[in-house]
Amino acid sequence: MSFGEVQRLLHLMNVEMDQEYAFQLFQTADTSQSGTLEGEEFVEFYKSLTQRPEVQELFEKFSSDGQKLTLLEFVDFLQEEQKEGEQASDLALELIDRYEPSESGKLRHVLSMDGFLGYLCSKDGDIFNPTCYPLYQDMTQPLNQYYINSSHNTYLVGDQLCGQSSVEGYIRALKRGCRCVEVDIWDGPSGEPIVYHGHTLTSRIPFKDVVAAIGQYAFQTSDYPVILSLENHCSREQQEIIVHHLTEILGDQLLTTALDGQLLTQLPSPEDLRRKILVKGKKLTAEEEEEEPEADLEAGQEAELDLEAQLESEPQELSPRGEDKKKVVMCPLLCRPLCCQIMAQAPISRPGLLLFPKQKPKAILCPALSALVVYLKAVTFYSFTHSREHYHFYETSSFSETKAKSLIKEAGDEFVQHNTWQLSRVYPSGLRTDSSNYNPQEFWNAGCQMVAMNMQTAGLEMDLCDGLFRENAGCGYVLKPDFLRDAQSSFHPERPISPFKAQTLIIQVISGQQLPKVDNTKEQSIVDPLVRVEIFGVRPDTTRQETSYVENNGFNPYWGQTLCFRVLVPELALLRFVVKDYDWKSRNDFIGQYTLPWSCMQQGYRHIHLLSKDGLSLHPASIFVHICTKEVLEEAES
Repeated sequence: MSFGEVQRLLHLMNVEMDQEYAFQLFQTADTSQSGTLEGEEFVEFYKSLTQRPEVQELFEKFSSDGQKLTLLEFVDFLQEEQKEGEQASDLALELIDRYEPSESGKLRHVLSMDGFLGYLCSKDGDIFNPTCYPLYQDMTQPLNQYYINSSHNTYLVGDQLCGQSSVEGYIRALKRGCRCVEVDIWDGPSGEPIVYHGHTLTSRIPFKDVVAAIGQYAFQTSDYPVILSLENHCSREQQEIIVHHLTEILGDQLLTTALDGQLLTQLPSPEDLRRKILVKGKKLTAEEEEEEPEADLEAGQEAELDLEAQLESEPQELSPRGEDKKKVVMCPLLCRPLCCQIMAQAPISRPGLLLFPKQKPKAILCPALSALVVYLKAVTFYSFTHSREHYHFYETSSFSETKAKSLIKEAGDEFVQHNTWQLSRVYPSGLRTDSSNYNPQEFWNAGCQMVAMNMQTAGLEMDLCDGLFRENAGCGYVLKPDFLRDAQSSFHPERPISPFKAQTLIIQVISGQQLPKVDNTKEQSIVDPLVRVEIFGVRPDTTRQETSYVENNGFNPYWGQTLCFRVLVPELALLRFVVKDYDWKSRNDFIGQYTLPWSCMQQGYRHIHLLSKDGLSLHPASIFVHICTKEVLEEAES
C-alpha cells in the first residue's frame, strides 16, 4: 500500500489527518524502506493510528511504572473511579484473567495497557451495568406491577391509511421482546376472518396466519406471557372461526381458565403465566351483553377529545350544488380515515363532510370468544372513582394518548393509584396516520403498564421504548419503581415532591471511536461530530445538553467537555446519548445513539457502544465518557 493509497484509506475511515503527521506514521511503519506497507508493516501503522492517548494517560495515572497495573493499583482504580466498592478485589482478579492478553501477566496478576483497554471496551467497561442484562428482577408480582412492552396495530409495517398489513409485523415485534400485540379482526371472504385497519386502504391478511405467527414466535425471545389485545368487529359466525383458530393453533399455549390456587384479589404474576398467551377483550356478563366492542370505545374516546367539542360548537353545513343549506352532525368516528371507501360507494361533491346514521347495529359477542377472556376483561373508563367502586382487578381500560395526558395533568396521583391495582393501556391518536409515536415516558411516569407503540417507526420514541426494556433479559416486563406500586402512593408525576432526593449527574464526554459516515455514497465526506446527552423523566427532569463539534474527524474525535444535570426522580429517568454530524446549513444529521435507564447506568470511565436508527449495532463505533452521580443533600422540590 503506497502513501497515496493510505491517504485514500484514511478518508474511507472517516478521518482527516495532517499530511505530514500521516507520512511520519507511514515512514515509521515502513521498516523495509520500500515506500509501501506490507503485512506486519500495515498492522503497525494501524496500531499507531488507533492509539488512545486519553486511555494511556489514565493508565499512567494509576500505574507506578507506566508499563502495567499491579493488582493493588487496579483495585484502586476500580474503587476510586469505577465505584465498584467492596467487590473490587475479587473483581480485579476476574477482569485480569478475562482481559490480560499475556499468560505471564495473568500469572503475576498484572494488567498491561492492552489488557486495560480491552477491559474498558468490553461489556464490563460498558455504561450499561452487566448485572442488569440477565433476568434479575422479581417476576412473582401481579401483572399490573410491571411495565409491559406493547405494540399498536402490530400488523401494520407502514402507515395507518394505505400501509401494508403483514404477519412480519408480529414476528418483528415479538422478536424484539414485545409482550402485548394488537389484532384488529373483521369479517373476511369465504367465512375466514381477516386482519387490517378497518375503513382504510391498508392491505388484509388472514387471521389464522396471524395466530400461526404468534404461536411460532411468542416465546423465542422471552418466556413471559404474551397478551393478545383483540379488537373484534366480526359477525357471530366468524367469531366462532376466531375461537377455532385460537384454540386449535395455539393449543396449550392459550390460557383458557383461571390458574389453580391463585388469590382472587389480584392478577397472577408473569412467573405464574410463563409461556402462556392471554386474550384481552370484551367479556359477556348479565349486565354487559349489549356493550359495544372495545374498538368503538377507543375510537369514541379519541373522537370525543379531538373533534366533538369543535363540531358541536361549529355545526358543519352541506350544500353540494348550491341548494338550501342543511345542518349536519359529523360522526365522531371521522377521526378514523373513512373517507376513501365511503366516497367510492356514494360520491359527495364536498369531500370530508359525511352523513352517518345516528344508530348502528348492536354487536353480538360470541359466548365461546367471551370465555377465552380470563384475566383481561376490557371495560369502559368513566372516572377513577367509578373504577374503584364498580370494577375489579381483572378488568382493564384503554386510553387514547389525549385522554391519558389530560388525566395525568388533572389527577396524576389518582392515575398512579389506579395503576397499582388495575392494568391500563394507552394507544396513539387516530390522527397519527403516518404511524408516528408519542413520547411514552409521560405515561410510564403515571405507572401505565401497556403503552402501545407503532414499532415500525424508528426514532426517539422507539429508542426510549427499547432503552427501558433493554434490562431484565429483554423479557418485555420491567418492574415499576416502589412508589408506583404502592396503593397508598401520593406521587404525582406532574408535581414530584419529597421524599424524593435529587441527584446530580456529571458527565465528561471524552472521545469518540470510529464513528460511521452519515452518507456512505460520499467518499470524501468526513463528519463533524458532536454529542448530545438527553434525559427523559418527570417534566422538570426532561432536558438536554450538548458538546461543541469536532471538525473533520469521525475516526477518533476528542471533546473533553463536562455536562452537569440535576435530576429530581432518578428512578424514572432514561438517558439518551446521541452523536450528530454538525451541519451549519441545515439540521444536524443523526450518526448513532444509545438509551438506557438511570438504574442501569455504571459510574466511572465507560464506553457507550452506539446503535443505528433501527436499534442495530454500529460496532465498533463508540464514545468514551466519565460518569459521576452525587446525591443532593436538600430535599427535592417540585
